[in-house]
Amino acid sequence: MRKIICLLVLVGTMLSLTQCKEDKDVCEEKIQLKIEELRGKPKQNPAAEIWEYTYQGQRVYTISANCCDQYNMVYDECLNPICAPSGGLSGKGDGRCPDFSSAATDGKLVWRDPR
Repeated sequence: MRKIICLLVLVGTMLSLTQCKEDKDVCEEKIQLKIEELRGKPKQNPAAEIWEYTYQGQRVYTISANCCDQYNMVYDECLNPICAPSGGLSGKGDGRCPDFSSAATDGKLVWRDPR
């Protein structure tokens, strides 16, 4: 009985690790698809950029807005929107992450439109 329980725990652990890997791969694929989407659009001025940060203990991304008065969004690692720390009509974002510019760390440029 003990061997069966250990085997079930091992299988369950392996399945959960596989699921995490698949989710991470899907998220990375979404970022690549976003880059391809931006490449297919007219060039932005300034050039489109994707940045990676650590914010509130998680990896997040920012994607530059293509024009004035649009929110500059922060996305989770699967590109689900979290908040907008800046932009919009007021320039102050949506108010859901006013500390982003001071709390986000480890900024790294992921992609910049080379056109």
